[in-house]
Amino acid sequence: MLPPWEPGRLPEVTRALAGRADGHDRDGSFPHEGFALVHDAGLLTATVAARHGGPEAGLADTVRILRALGAGDPSVALVTAMTLFTHAAETRTPGWPAAAYGDLLDEAAVRPTLLNALRVEPELGSPVRGGLPATIARRSGGSWALSGRKIYSTGAVGLSRMLVFARTDEDPVRVGTFLVRGDSPGVRVEETWDHVGLRASRSDDVILDAVHVPSQDVLGLAEPGEIPGARPDPVTGAWNALGLTALYLGVAGAARDWLAGFLHERVPASLGRPLASVPRFETAVGEIETALFGADTLVDALAARVDAGDPEAAARAGAAKLLGTRAAVSAVEEAVRLVGNHGLTKANPLQRHYRDVLCSRVHTPQDDSILTDTGRAVLSRHEPATAPKGSRS
Repeated sequence: MLPPWEPGRLPEVTRALAGRADGHDRDGSFPHEGFALVHDAGLLTATVAARHGGPEAGLADTVRILRALGAGDPSVALVTAMTLFTHAAETRTPGWPAAAYGDLLDEAAVRPTLLNALRVEPELGSPVRGGLPATIARRSGGSWALSGRKIYSTGAVGLSRMLVFARTDEDPVRVGTFLVRGDSPGVRVEETWDHVGLRASRSDDVILDAVHVPSQDVLGLAEPGEIPGARPDPVTGAWNALGLTALYLGVAGAARDWLAGFLHERVPASLGRPLASVPRFETAVGEIETALFGADTLVDALAARVDAGDPEAAARAGAAKLLGTRAAVSAVEEAVRLVGNHGLTKANPLQRHYRDVLCSRVHTPQDDSILTDTGRAVLSRHEPATAPKGSRS
Protein backbone atom coordinates (compact mmCIF):
# COMPACT_ATOMS: atom_id res chain seq x y z
CA MET A 1 0.00 0.00 0.00
CA LEU A 2 1.31 3.44 -0.95
CA PRO A 3 1.94 6.02 1.78
CA PRO A 4 -1.23 8.03 2.50
CA TRP A 5 -1.32 11.35 0.72
CA GLU A 6 -1.26 14.08 3.36
CA PRO A 7 -1.27 17.51 1.66
CA GLY A 8 -1.94 19.11 5.05
CA ARG A 9 1.66 18.29 5.97
CA LEU A 10 3.08 20.52 3.24
CA PRO A 11 3.93 23.45 5.58
CA GLU A 12 5.74 21.06 7.93
CA VAL A 13 7.67 19.45 5.07
CA THR A 14 8.56 22.86 3.61
CA ARG A 15 10.01 24.03 6.93
CA ALA A 16 12.02 20.84 7.37
CA LEU A 17 13.44 21.05 3.83
CA ALA A 18 14.33 24.72 4.28
CA GLY A 19 16.26 23.91 7.44
CA ARG A 20 18.61 21.62 5.52
CA ALA A 21 18.71 23.33 2.12
CA ASP A 22 21.68 25.58 2.85
CA GLY A 23 23.92 22.70 3.92
CA HIS A 24 23.12 20.66 0.83
CA ASP A 25 23.66 23.71 -1.36
CA ARG A 26 27.09 24.37 0.12
CA ASP A 27 28.19 20.74 -0.16
CA GLY A 28 26.44 19.97 -3.43
CA SER A 29 25.15 16.87 -1.64
CA PHE A 30 22.03 14.93 -2.55
CA PRO A 31 19.21 15.46 0.02
CA HIS A 32 18.25 11.85 0.70
CA GLU A 33 16.56 12.71 4.00
CA GLY A 34 14.47 15.35 2.23
CA PHE A 35 13.02 12.74 -0.09
CA ALA A 36 12.25 10.56 2.91
CA LEU A 37 10.12 13.41 4.30
CA VAL A 38 8.36 13.92 0.98
CA HIS A 39 7.75 10.18 0.66
CA ASP A 40 6.35 9.83 4.18
CA ALA A 41 3.77 12.55 3.45
CA GLY A 42 2.65 10.66 0.33
CA LEU A 43 3.78 13.46 -1.94
CA LEU A 44 6.06 11.42 -4.21
CA THR A 45 3.17 9.18 -5.23
CA ALA A 46 0.39 11.78 -5.24
CA THR A 47 -0.23 11.40 -8.99
CA VAL A 48 -0.42 7.59 -9.04
CA ALA A 49 -3.72 6.51 -10.57
CA ALA A 50 -6.66 5.47 -8.41
CA ARG A 51 -6.73 2.15 -10.27
CA HIS A 52 -3.33 1.45 -8.71
CA GLY A 53 -4.36 2.57 -5.24
CA GLY A 54 -3.02 6.11 -5.60
CA PRO A 55 -4.61 9.51 -4.90
CA GLU A 56 -4.61 10.45 -8.62
CA ALA A 57 -3.89 14.10 -7.84
CA GLY A 58 -4.33 16.41 -10.80
CA LEU A 59 -2.20 19.26 -12.06
CA ALA A 60 -3.79 21.80 -9.71
CA ASP A 61 -2.74 19.77 -6.67
CA THR A 62 0.68 19.09 -8.18
CA VAL A 63 1.24 22.81 -8.66
CA ARG A 64 0.49 23.37 -4.96
CA ILE A 65 2.89 20.61 -3.96
CA LEU A 66 5.74 21.91 -6.10
CA ARG A 67 5.28 25.52 -5.03
CA ALA A 68 5.54 24.47 -1.37
CA LEU A 69 8.53 22.19 -1.92
CA GLY A 70 10.23 24.85 -4.07
CA ALA A 71 10.01 27.25 -1.15
CA GLY A 72 11.76 24.68 1.04
CA ASP A 73 14.39 23.11 -1.21
CA PRO A 74 13.98 23.47 -4.98
CA SER A 75 16.40 20.60 -5.63
CA VAL A 76 14.07 18.25 -3.77
CA ALA A 77 11.14 19.86 -5.57
CA LEU A 78 12.68 19.35 -9.02
CA VAL A 79 13.32 15.62 -8.62
CA THR A 80 9.89 15.26 -7.03
CA ALA A 81 8.42 17.03 -10.05
CA MET A 82 10.02 14.56 -12.46
CA THR A 83 8.64 11.68 -10.41
CA LEU A 84 5.14 13.15 -10.20
CA PHE A 85 5.09 13.94 -13.92
CA THR A 86 6.07 10.36 -14.76
CA HIS A 87 3.28 8.87 -12.64
CA ALA A 88 0.80 11.41 -14.01
CA ALA A 89 1.65 10.48 -17.60
CA GLU A 90 1.06 6.81 -16.78
CA THR A 91 -2.24 7.75 -15.15
CA ARG A 92 -3.42 9.57 -18.29
CA THR A 93 -2.01 7.20 -20.91
CA PRO A 94 -0.92 3.78 -19.63
CA GLY A 95 2.23 2.66 -21.40
CA TRP A 96 4.41 0.88 -18.85
CA PRO A 97 4.50 -2.93 -18.90
CA ALA A 98 2.20 -4.06 -16.09
CA ALA A 99 4.92 -6.05 -14.32
CA ALA A 100 7.44 -3.20 -14.46
CA TYR A 101 5.00 -0.65 -13.09
CA GLY A 102 3.79 -3.06 -10.43
CA ASP A 103 7.37 -3.56 -9.24
CA LEU A 104 7.84 0.19 -9.17
CA LEU A 105 4.76 0.73 -7.00
CA ASP A 106 5.77 -2.07 -4.64
CA GLU A 107 9.06 -0.27 -4.09
CA ALA A 108 7.33 3.11 -3.73
CA ALA A 109 5.19 1.66 -0.94
CA VAL A 110 8.20 1.24 1.34
CA ARG A 111 10.79 3.88 0.35
CA PRO A 112 11.35 6.97 -1.80
CA THR A 113 11.33 5.84 -5.42
CA LEU A 114 12.60 8.57 -7.70
CA LEU A 115 12.06 8.70 -11.46
CA ASN A 116 13.32 10.84 -14.31
CA ALA A 117 13.53 10.78 -18.08
CA LEU A 118 17.13 10.99 -19.32
CA ARG A 119 17.03 12.64 -22.73
CA VAL A 120 19.73 15.30 -23.07
CA GLU A 121 23.09 14.35 -24.62
CA PRO A 122 26.32 16.17 -25.43
CA GLU A 123 25.73 16.09 -29.20
CA LEU A 124 21.94 16.14 -29.21
CA GLY A 125 21.16 18.83 -26.69
CA SER A 126 17.46 18.69 -25.91
CA PRO A 127 15.51 16.32 -28.21
CA VAL A 128 12.62 18.78 -28.17
CA ARG A 129 14.62 20.82 -30.66
CA GLY A 130 15.09 17.83 -32.96
CA GLY A 131 17.73 15.21 -33.69
CA LEU A 132 18.36 11.53 -33.09
CA PRO A 133 19.90 10.40 -29.81
CA ALA A 134 23.42 8.98 -29.85
CA THR A 135 22.52 6.48 -27.13
CA ILE A 136 22.07 3.16 -28.91
CA ALA A 137 20.13 0.01 -28.02
CA ARG A 138 21.42 -3.19 -29.63
CA ARG A 139 19.63 -6.50 -29.69
CA SER A 140 21.18 -8.97 -27.27
CA GLY A 141 19.24 -12.21 -27.21
CA GLY A 142 15.81 -11.51 -25.75
CA SER A 143 16.78 -8.08 -24.49
CA TRP A 144 18.47 -4.82 -25.40
CA ALA A 145 22.01 -3.67 -24.58
CA LEU A 146 21.99 0.07 -24.03
CA SER A 147 25.11 2.25 -24.39
CA GLY A 148 25.58 6.01 -24.33
CA ARG A 149 25.96 9.13 -22.19
CA LYS A 150 23.22 11.36 -20.81
CA ILE A 151 23.98 14.79 -19.40
CA TYR A 152 22.06 17.04 -16.98
CA SER A 153 20.46 13.93 -15.51
CA THR A 154 18.62 15.48 -12.58
CA GLY A 155 18.74 13.39 -9.42
CA ALA A 156 20.92 10.78 -11.14
CA VAL A 157 22.53 9.38 -8.00
CA GLY A 158 19.15 8.81 -6.34
CA LEU A 159 17.06 7.54 -9.24
CA SER A 160 15.34 4.20 -8.90
CA ARG A 161 14.29 4.16 -12.56
CA MET A 162 15.82 6.03 -15.48
CA LEU A 163 13.64 6.46 -18.56
CA VAL A 164 16.36 6.60 -21.21
CA PHE A 165 15.63 8.04 -24.64
CA ALA A 166 17.61 6.03 -27.22
CA ARG A 167 17.63 4.72 -30.75
CA THR A 168 18.10 1.18 -32.00
CA ASP A 169 20.83 -0.03 -34.34
CA GLU A 170 18.20 -1.42 -36.71
CA ASP A 171 17.50 -0.46 -40.30
CA PRO A 172 15.21 1.42 -40.30
CA VAL A 173 16.14 2.91 -36.95
CA ARG A 174 13.56 3.19 -34.18
CA VAL A 175 13.52 5.47 -31.15
CA GLY A 176 11.91 4.92 -27.76
CA THR A 177 12.24 5.11 -23.99
CA PHE A 178 14.06 2.27 -22.24
CA LEU A 179 13.31 1.56 -18.57
CA VAL A 180 16.61 1.24 -16.71
CA ARG A 181 17.00 0.50 -13.01
CA GLY A 182 19.40 2.90 -11.37
CA ASP A 183 21.38 0.05 -9.82
CA SER A 184 21.73 -1.95 -13.04
CA PRO A 185 25.18 -3.28 -13.94
CA GLY A 186 26.75 -0.97 -16.49
CA VAL A 187 25.15 2.22 -15.11
CA ARG A 188 27.64 4.75 -13.80
CA VAL A 189 27.05 8.28 -12.52
CA GLU A 190 29.88 10.69 -13.27
CA GLU A 191 29.93 13.73 -10.97
CA THR A 192 29.98 16.55 -13.48
CA TRP A 193 27.32 18.83 -11.93
CA ASP A 194 28.91 22.07 -10.71
CA HIS A 195 26.28 24.71 -11.35
CA VAL A 196 25.66 27.80 -9.29
CA GLY A 197 22.00 26.90 -8.76
CA LEU A 198 20.07 23.78 -7.72
CA ARG A 199 23.37 22.30 -6.60
CA ALA A 200 21.74 19.56 -4.53
CA SER A 201 19.81 18.26 -7.53
CA ARG A 202 22.99 16.40 -8.59
CA SER A 203 22.18 16.68 -12.28
CA ASP A 204 25.23 14.66 -13.21
CA ASP A 205 26.14 12.63 -16.30
CA VAL A 206 24.96 9.05 -16.59
CA ILE A 207 27.11 6.62 -18.58
CA LEU A 208 25.45 3.46 -19.85
CA ASP A 209 27.77 0.61 -20.85
CA ALA A 210 25.86 -2.27 -22.45
CA VAL A 211 23.11 -2.01 -19.83
CA HIS A 212 20.67 -4.93 -20.00
CA VAL A 213 17.04 -3.91 -20.60
CA PRO A 214 14.37 -6.63 -21.01
CA SER A 215 12.73 -6.43 -24.43
CA GLN A 216 9.33 -5.67 -22.91
CA ASP A 217 10.62 -2.72 -20.85
CA VAL A 218 10.53 -0.23 -23.70
CA LEU A 219 7.95 2.53 -24.18
CA GLY A 220 6.85 3.97 -27.50
CA LEU A 221 9.39 2.23 -29.70
CA ALA A 222 8.72 3.42 -33.25
CA GLU A 223 10.32 4.87 -36.33
CA PRO A 224 11.17 8.55 -35.78
CA GLY A 225 8.89 11.19 -37.20
CA GLU A 226 9.86 14.60 -38.46
CA ILE A 227 11.24 15.54 -35.04
CA PRO A 228 12.39 12.39 -33.23
CA GLY A 229 11.53 12.31 -29.59
CA ALA A 230 9.99 15.30 -30.08
CA ARG A 231 7.59 17.68 -28.45
CA PRO A 232 5.29 16.32 -25.80
CA ASP A 233 1.54 16.31 -26.29
CA PRO A 234 -0.14 19.53 -25.09
CA VAL A 235 -1.31 18.14 -21.75
CA THR A 236 2.11 16.69 -20.92
CA GLY A 237 3.67 19.98 -21.93
CA ALA A 238 1.26 21.85 -19.66
CA TRP A 239 2.14 19.67 -16.67
CA ASN A 240 5.81 20.35 -17.24
CA ALA A 241 5.44 24.09 -17.86
CA LEU A 242 3.00 24.88 -15.04
CA GLY A 243 4.52 22.49 -12.51
CA LEU A 244 8.03 23.86 -12.90
CA THR A 245 6.81 27.45 -12.94
CA ALA A 246 5.08 26.83 -9.60
CA LEU A 247 8.34 25.42 -8.22
CA TYR A 248 10.24 28.61 -9.03
CA LEU A 249 7.42 30.79 -7.78
CA GLY A 250 7.92 28.92 -4.52
CA VAL A 251 11.59 29.96 -4.56
CA ALA A 252 10.57 33.57 -5.16
CA GLY A 253 8.01 33.34 -2.35
CA ALA A 254 10.72 32.19 0.04
CA ALA A 255 12.89 35.13 -1.04
CA ARG A 256 9.99 37.52 -0.44
CA ASP A 257 9.43 36.10 3.04
CA TRP A 258 13.11 36.44 3.93
CA LEU A 259 13.10 40.01 2.64
CA ALA A 260 10.09 40.91 4.78
CA GLY A 261 11.76 39.50 7.87
CA PHE A 262 15.00 41.31 7.13
CA LEU A 263 13.26 44.66 6.67
CA HIS A 264 11.57 44.28 10.05
CA GLU A 265 14.81 43.31 11.79
CA ARG A 266 17.05 45.91 10.16
CA VAL A 267 17.06 49.15 12.18
CA PRO A 268 19.75 51.56 10.91
CA ALA A 269 21.07 53.89 13.60
CA SER A 270 20.53 56.89 11.35
CA LEU A 271 16.87 55.97 10.90
CA GLY A 272 15.93 54.76 14.34
CA ARG A 273 13.16 52.51 13.10
CA PRO A 274 12.87 49.33 10.97
CA LEU A 275 13.34 49.58 7.24
CA ALA A 276 9.90 47.98 6.96
CA SER A 277 8.40 51.32 8.00
CA VAL A 278 10.02 53.27 5.14
CA PRO A 279 7.56 54.03 2.30
CA ARG A 280 9.95 53.16 -0.54
CA PHE A 281 10.49 49.69 0.92
CA GLU A 282 6.75 49.25 1.44
CA THR A 283 6.18 50.13 -2.20
CA ALA A 284 8.94 47.83 -3.43
CA VAL A 285 7.63 44.88 -1.43
CA GLY A 286 4.16 45.68 -2.76
CA GLU A 287 5.50 45.44 -6.31
CA ILE A 288 7.07 42.04 -5.56
CA GLU A 289 3.93 40.70 -3.91
CA THR A 290 1.65 41.94 -6.68
CA ALA A 291 3.80 40.31 -9.38
CA LEU A 292 3.98 36.99 -7.54
CA PHE A 293 0.26 37.05 -6.74
CA GLY A 294 -0.55 37.55 -10.41
CA ALA A 295 1.77 34.74 -11.52
CA ASP A 296 0.53 32.34 -8.84
CA THR A 297 -3.07 33.06 -9.74
CA LEU A 298 -2.44 32.51 -13.44
CA VAL A 299 -0.67 29.19 -12.86
CA ASP A 300 -3.37 27.94 -10.46
CA ALA A 301 -6.19 28.94 -12.79
CA LEU A 302 -4.64 27.32 -15.87
CA ALA A 303 -3.80 24.15 -13.93
CA ALA A 304 -7.44 23.82 -12.84
CA ARG A 305 -8.58 24.35 -16.43
CA VAL A 306 -6.14 21.70 -17.70
CA ASP A 307 -7.58 19.27 -15.14
CA ALA A 308 -11.04 20.12 -16.50
CA GLY A 309 -9.94 19.19 -20.02
CA ASP A 310 -9.68 22.69 -21.48
CA PRO A 311 -7.37 22.49 -24.54
CA GLU A 312 -6.95 26.27 -24.67
CA ALA A 313 -5.48 26.22 -21.14
CA ALA A 314 -2.96 23.56 -22.14
CA ALA A 315 -2.00 25.57 -25.20
CA ARG A 316 -1.39 28.66 -23.06
CA ALA A 317 0.79 26.91 -20.48
CA GLY A 318 4.03 27.88 -22.22
CA ALA A 319 3.11 31.55 -22.11
CA ALA A 320 2.25 31.18 -18.42
CA LYS A 321 5.69 29.68 -17.83
CA LEU A 322 7.35 32.65 -19.47
CA LEU A 323 5.30 35.15 -17.45
CA GLY A 324 5.62 33.21 -14.21
CA THR A 325 9.35 32.59 -14.35
CA ARG A 326 10.03 36.19 -15.37
CA ALA A 327 8.02 37.31 -12.36
CA ALA A 328 9.93 34.93 -10.10
CA VAL A 329 13.36 36.02 -11.33
CA SER A 330 12.45 39.71 -11.22
CA ALA A 331 11.09 39.40 -7.68
CA VAL A 332 14.30 37.88 -6.34
CA GLU A 333 16.47 40.32 -8.28
CA GLU A 334 14.51 43.20 -6.76
CA ALA A 335 14.93 41.73 -3.27
CA VAL A 336 18.69 41.57 -3.80
CA ARG A 337 18.74 45.14 -5.07
CA LEU A 338 16.79 46.38 -2.04
CA VAL A 339 19.12 44.92 0.58
CA GLY A 340 22.46 45.37 -1.19
CA ASN A 341 25.42 43.46 0.24
CA HIS A 342 23.21 41.54 2.66
CA GLY A 343 21.49 39.88 -0.29
CA LEU A 344 24.73 38.45 -1.65
CA THR A 345 26.19 37.35 1.69
CA LYS A 346 26.51 33.58 1.99
CA ALA A 347 25.17 33.62 5.54
CA ASN A 348 21.81 34.82 4.19
CA PRO A 349 19.59 32.56 2.06
CA LEU A 350 18.70 35.28 -0.45
CA GLN A 351 21.80 34.64 -2.54
CA ARG A 352 20.84 30.95 -2.75
CA HIS A 353 17.29 31.82 -3.77
CA TYR A 354 18.73 34.08 -6.46
CA ARG A 355 21.02 31.38 -7.85
CA ASP A 356 18.23 28.82 -7.76
CA VAL A 357 15.54 30.94 -9.40
CA LEU A 358 17.83 31.67 -12.37
CA CYS A 359 17.61 27.96 -13.26
CA SER A 360 13.99 28.53 -14.27
CA ARG A 361 15.22 29.87 -17.60
CA VAL A 362 16.80 26.63 -18.79
CA HIS A 363 13.80 24.31 -18.61
CA THR A 364 11.85 23.36 -21.71
CA PRO A 365 10.03 25.16 -23.20
CA GLN A 366 12.52 27.99 -23.23
CA ASP A 367 11.56 31.60 -23.82
CA ASP A 368 12.54 31.78 -27.48
CA SER A 369 10.48 28.70 -28.33
CA ILE A 370 7.49 29.99 -26.36
CA LEU A 371 7.55 33.38 -28.07
CA THR A 372 8.03 31.90 -31.55
CA ASP A 373 5.17 29.43 -31.12
CA THR A 374 2.91 32.08 -29.63
CA GLY A 375 3.69 34.55 -32.39
CA ARG A 376 3.11 31.96 -35.11
CA ALA A 377 -0.23 31.01 -33.58
CA VAL A 378 -1.41 34.63 -33.56
CA LEU A 379 -0.21 35.27 -37.10
CA SER A 380 -1.80 32.06 -38.32
CA ARG A 381 -5.17 33.06 -36.89
CA HIS A 382 -5.00 36.36 -38.78
CA GLU A 383 -3.60 35.05 -42.05
CA PRO A 384 -5.80 36.05 -44.99
CA ALA A 385 -7.38 33.32 -47.05
CA THR A 386 -5.25 34.38 -50.01
CA ALA A 387 -1.80 35.70 -49.19
CA PRO A 388 -0.79 38.95 -50.94
CA LYS A 389 1.28 38.41 -54.07
CA GLY A 390 4.99 38.28 -53.33
CA SER A 391 4.49 37.77 -49.59
CA ARG A 392 5.86 34.23 -49.69
CA SER A 393 9.30 33.21 -50.85
